[in-house]
Amino acid sequence: MTGMRAAVLHSVGDLRIDEKPVPEPGPGEVLIRVTVCGVCGSDATEFGRGLVLAQPPVTLGHEFAGVVEALGPGVEGLEVGSSVVCGAGVSCGECKPCREGRTNLCRNYSTIGFHHDGGLAGYVVAPASIVLDVSDSGLASDSLGMAQPMAIGVHATRRSGLREGQDAVIVGIGGIGAFITVAAVATGARILAVDRDPERLELAKRLGAHAGLEAGTMPIAERLDELGMDADVFFEVSGSAPGLASVLEAAKPGSTIVPVGVQRGEHALPLGKWTLSEYTIIGTVAHVFRDDFPEAIRLLASRDDWSDIAHEVLPMDDLIEGALNPLLSGGSEQIKTLIDPWATERRPAVHRAGG
Repeated sequence: MTGMRAAVLHSVGDLRIDEKPVPEPGPGEVLIRVTVCGVCGSDATEFGRGLVLAQPPVTLGHEFAGVVEALGPGVEGLEVGSSVVCGAGVSCGECKPCREGRTNLCRNYSTIGFHHDGGLAGYVVAPASIVLDVSDSGLASDSLGMAQPMAIGVHATRRSGLREGQDAVIVGIGGIGAFITVAAVATGARILAVDRDPERLELAKRLGAHAGLEAGTMPIAERLDELGMDADVFFEVSGSAPGLASVLEAAKPGSTIVPVGVQRGEHALPLGKWTLSEYTIIGTVAHVFRDDFPEAIRLLASRDDWSDIAHEVLPMDDLIEGALNPLLSGGSEQIKTLIDPWATERRPAVHRAGG
């Protein structure tokens, strides 16, 4: 075990599949043989539009699962051969947010896949503190590759305070929107899903949404009235100005608004209305590994087949044309694109337990 292939971002638009030595785990670290790695919009943005997070040259990939290959000095609670998932977000454990359990707000936060070499490679090193043994989950590796984005959905839902008996609206049923749908439905709330794509609305219903609305066909408030729903929480996941405008138009006084999608550019905010309507505006970013990953695994295990989210797994040689470019253009064929760093050709995703 001397070398491996890795998807290394050298600069904007310059990503290469390089040969690199297999890393060695240091104190408190774990060497993971990557079995699958998800690709998300952040990866595509760093590759195609400009460096915001990534510090090249760096191996991309922060949504990975695999098998423990080796343990660094001092690691306890993990064993070689265990099936694991990784949170990717590295926190110091010492600053005030870390001491308060809000590790995603660590003053020294960094991310595997942007600041440290990531999981779009044969092997990756990660701190044992953000590696979870899921050997007993019964989940197939391809399903485990969705644990990190599911944890983001869990975190956003937990931040919102959504609970059983309430109604919520989710605008944008892409990757994170789909996982928020799963997490929100699990609270016992009724969900109205909003998206421009009828197929994504059908997906949301399969994930448990009460109803759907094709964006632009009628106001959200009108659809809520039609359904006899009174939304307590609005998740804006599209990151689009029209999506946010539709939420602000529909939100009644006392509503909680969670802008999950990152809005770009400058916006004129109606702060007076927000004040007089007593809105609660909730930010959400990443996840808290300790709190959100176990629930993410539980939710993944609650469904036998995730092929409607990811039906095909790509080899690393298809990363640019099959994953990054479609994400940049908005033309991705799958809700979640998965990469198998060991594959030489595309293969069907395996999601059923024991697969």
